[in-house]
Amino acid sequence: MAFPITRPRRIRGDARLRALVRETALDPGDLVAPLFVCEGSGVRREIPSMPGQFHLSADKLVEEGKALADAGVAGVILFGLPDEKKKDAQASGAYAPGGVVQRGLAALAEKVPGLIRMADVCLCEYTDHGHCGVLMEAEVLNDETLPLLAKTAVSLARAGADVIAPSDMMDGRVAA
Repeated sequence: MAFPITRPRRIRGDARLRALVRETALDPGDLVAPLFVCEGSGVRREIPSMPGQFHLSADKLVEEGKALADAGVAGVILFGLPDEKKKDAQASGAYAPGGVVQRGLAALAEKVPGLIRMADVCLCEYTDHGHCGVLMEAEVLNDETLPLLAKTAVSLARAGADVIAPSDMMDGRVAA
């Protein structure tokens, strides 16, 4: 008894045919690079838990943004690392007009205008307790957190974010 044989080699043997039938083609223009902006000037400090990723001050953020844009990368998403002394229970640094991410967004908008700028809306780095919202004892209060998230999103948009990324996972946050 003869068994039918599938011979996909004929497709693999010709670059034009492979290009025609491939399912995915990646291009730098499809990518978004995560960047971690911190306080200071001249700062490019490797993040020990993420080799190859750095905490960058706004000036170094611009250099990195230019290099990414020159490589054809479409955009960046900024995550903030505020000064420990600026953290509080209400995460006020997350929505401050002069906050660390807001300054980074403004610098990128001015110096690398073609780069898509995204910003993460999460409060955990900005609170003195490390949770992404208003905390009462051991509970994050969803509804009390929503106005802070909304203020943060508006502040980031005003600072030049093209895309607001709601990573906080609070119920009702997009509506807020």
